[in-house]
Amino acid sequence: MHHTLEIVGEGTHEFDVTGETYADLLDAVGVSPHEVAVLVEGTTVPEDRPVEEDHARVVRVVKGG
Repeated sequence: MHHTLEIVGEGTHEFDVTGETYADLLDAVGVSPHEVAVLVEGTTVPEDRPVEEDHARVVRVVKGG
């Protein structure tokens, strides 16, 4: 299956997936799952979820204190 991973403000990455998780895709583009949220159809999904959709958005999480 073809999948587009959009990292908001940074660009898109195209993948052919066969059982990978979102953590696998994030690792492939050098993004830590601890720094981002993955959204599918506007809903946050866990990074260990298998990729089953053709598009996801990744947004950086900002922490402050």
